[in-house]
Amino acid sequence: MTNVVLAQGLRTPFGRFGGKLAGYSAVELGALATRALLSRADVDPADVEESFFGTALLAASTSVAARQIAIRAGVPADKPSLTVDRACCSSMTCIGLGMSRIRGGEAGLILAGGIESASQTPFMMKGVRWGHRLGDFTVEDPMQMRNPITGQPIALVTGQAALAFGVGREEQDDWAYESHLKFFRALDAGLYADETIAVAGNGEDDEEFTIDESPRRAVSREKLSRLPTVYGGPTVTAGNAPGLNDGAAAVLLMSRERAARNGASALGELVSYAQVCGAPDSSVYMPARAIQLALSKAGLDISDIKRIEINEAFAAMPLVSTLELAQGDAGRTRSLRAITNVNGGAVALGHPTGASGARIVMGLARELARCGGGYGAAAICGGYGQADAVIVKV
Repeated sequence: MTNVVLAQGLRTPFGRFGGKLAGYSAVELGALATRALLSRADVDPADVEESFFGTALLAASTSVAARQIAIRAGVPADKPSLTVDRACCSSMTCIGLGMSRIRGGEAGLILAGGIESASQTPFMMKGVRWGHRLGDFTVEDPMQMRNPITGQPIALVTGQAALAFGVGREEQDDWAYESHLKFFRALDAGLYADETIAVAGNGEDDEEFTIDESPRRAVSREKLSRLPTVYGGPTVTAGNAPGLNDGAAAVLLMSRERAARNGASALGELVSYAQVCGAPDSSVYMPARAIQLALSKAGLDISDIKRIEINEAFAAMPLVSTLELAQGDAGRTRSLRAITNVNGGAVALGHPTGASGARIVMGLARELARCGGGYGAAAICGGYGQADAVIVKV
C-alpha cells in the first residue's frame, strides 16, 4: 500500500462574522489559500490530479465549489474535483478521500481542503417562488445552528451531553480561557506564521492581515463566567464556543514516491483515517471514538500519541472526548488534556466550519515537528453525530 504524505498545508487567517473577510466569497477564500499553497510547495497546478474541497454551508459556496476553486487556482479544466458536505468534518473527510485515492494507486498528487463564509451565508425564504397571495413571509436563518433531524439547537444538546459526562459550565469556561492564553503564547512565539497567508481585508478595511480576528487578549475568566448561556442550554455560552467565521484551508497530499520525485519536504506522513457515526446527539464524544478507530487501523494505542488536536466546536468537545479516551481515569484524563490543543483551539482562533478539519491536521503536523516528532491524532465532530480522525506521524 502506498504511503501518503502531507506535503504542505496553508490557510487564510480566520475572519470573524462580518469582519475583514466578509467581502470574500467562500470560493474566493479557497482560491487564495490554494494558489498560495501551490506556490509554497513549488507545484505546477497542471500536476494536480484531483481536488477535494469541503464546506458546511453550501448556500454560501454557490455550486460545485471544488471545481470553482481548482479552476481559479489554475488547475486544468480536465482534472476532476469533488465538493463534500459533512458539516464540520468536511475538509478532514476530503483528506481521507485523498488518502484513499493515493493509497489505491489512483493518484499521486491531490489537493484537499475546506472553505466557509459565514458572513456571506444568505437568509432563506421558502415557498415564495410561485407567489404569495396574502400573509407574512417567513425568513429562515441557517446560521442558527439547529439540528434539522431533531429540531434542537446544537448548543443545547452539547451542554446537556457534557453534563451527562460530568463536565460542567465552570470546566468549559476554564478550557475556553486557556484556549485564548495558549493561542496568544503560540502567536507571540511565531508558531502560526508558517501556516497562515497574508490576505487583504475587504470587509471593514483593505489592510493586509495574517492574524486570526476572533482571539481576544483581554479575555478573562471573570468575563467568561458572567456570560449568559445560549439557546436555552445549560452550559454553552458565546465565550466557551467559537463564533461564526470565514476562512479557508488547503493541503497538498502526495504519495511518498511523488514527494521524493518532486523534492518535496513533507510536513508528515498520514498514517490512518477513520470516520464514525452515532446518534444525532452524540457529537460531544465522537472525536474520541474516531481517534480510537484511527488508532486501531494504525496498530497504535493512545499511549503512543504525543500530541492531540480536537476541534473546539465547543469547549465541551475536547473535555468530554479526552475523558472518553482516558476511559474515565482522572489522572490519564489530565495527561491527555495536557497534550491536547497545546497552541489553542477554535474557541480562540475561530471555526469556519468547512475549513477546520484541514486546519487542525496541518497544525498537528507542525507541532509534532516542533516537539521532536512522533505520532499525533487530529479529530473533529460534525454533521449531527459524526466524526473524523487522522493519525499523523512526523
